[in-house]
Amino acid sequence: MRSMLLITGGAGYIGSHVLVELIAAGYRPIVLDNLSNSSRLAVQRVEGLTGLPVPFIEGDVRSLRSVRAVMSFYQSQGTPIEGVIHLAGCKAVGDSVAHPLNYYDVNVGGATALLTAMRQYAVHRLVFSSSACVYGQPLSLPVKEQHPPAPTSPYGRTKLIVEGMLHDLSTADPTFSFVILRYFNPIGAHFSGRIGESPHGAPANLFPYIAQVAAGRRRTLKVFGNDYDTSDGTGVRDYLHVMDVARGHVTAMEYALQHRARLTVNLGTGSGTSVMELVRTFERMSGQAVPCSFTQRRPGDVAAIWADAGRAWQELGWKARYTLEQMCADGWRWQHQNPDGYLAPVRLRRYNRLHEPTPSLRTPREQRVG
Repeated sequence: MRSMLLITGGAGYIGSHVLVELIAAGYRPIVLDNLSNSSRLAVQRVEGLTGLPVPFIEGDVRSLRSVRAVMSFYQSQGTPIEGVIHLAGCKAVGDSVAHPLNYYDVNVGGATALLTAMRQYAVHRLVFSSSACVYGQPLSLPVKEQHPPAPTSPYGRTKLIVEGMLHDLSTADPTFSFVILRYFNPIGAHFSGRIGESPHGAPANLFPYIAQVAAGRRRTLKVFGNDYDTSDGTGVRDYLHVMDVARGHVTAMEYALQHRARLTVNLGTGSGTSVMELVRTFERMSGQAVPCSFTQRRPGDVAAIWADAGRAWQELGWKARYTLEQMCADGWRWQHQNPDGYLAPVRLRRYNRLHEPTPSLRTPREQRVG
């Protein structure tokens, strides 16, 4: 087995798929997640898919005590954590406009606590989940990493602040190596249909909303804006398969472990798809209708953006493999097989947890801290 890695937010949508790819590559992931928008069941299903146990700690990355406790525990066992993939955070543009302080607290505060604990326990390798939102309104397309950042939402600004923190830390500590992944719009699910996107409450992202409308959970898809300067008036984004995103994290961690890196790369397909093009493709691949209604634009949204992912290929040997049709087919398989996502089991688990004693941090398989 290869390096022991801490995955913050590892029970979430991106995190659960990253776990599958890390285990396939021989790494030993440990999950730290507060379950605010994720599910313990996702990690259990990863264990079923891979046939290997995944240590899980329920805790908040903002808690320095919690992160220190995790790192101290594994160091005391003679299996120190060698790298971190930092996925934990709030991620919705519209929600960040409505609740900006929460985004600064979670995204910036969480990164501060994590980096502080990493320095204390000499963990010098990090892959950071950033976002294409740091670019803001693109000056040219496709967007390259050299594009001047100008985020238009608190979400994007918090991601950019954390990126700056990483550069400042690596200047102060030359042993610190990081890869920043600015990925565009992950959609789809694992081909098995066992893990996928299961937001708590109304989805903040487009694709799970499409899937829930197709499944009959919601009546209509609200499309925010049909008067953009695009082919059909709806916003254009670079959608990529979540398994491509997961594989990107593995290649980024391999790079960080092998180099003293200060690397920022885009993950995307290099082409844009409008909202309505995505809806029509999903309808075709699922055989289900997705009724739409149009409403006003959301604050913070841009008309069109897609990636130049050439640097990811040059530096990491990564490029997107899956088509839009495959993304939609896999996403529909997940939704069809799990009409309520993880939500029903989550409610039961949370009820049971209220009637159980809090286990010690030294419980080997499932731990709770913070």
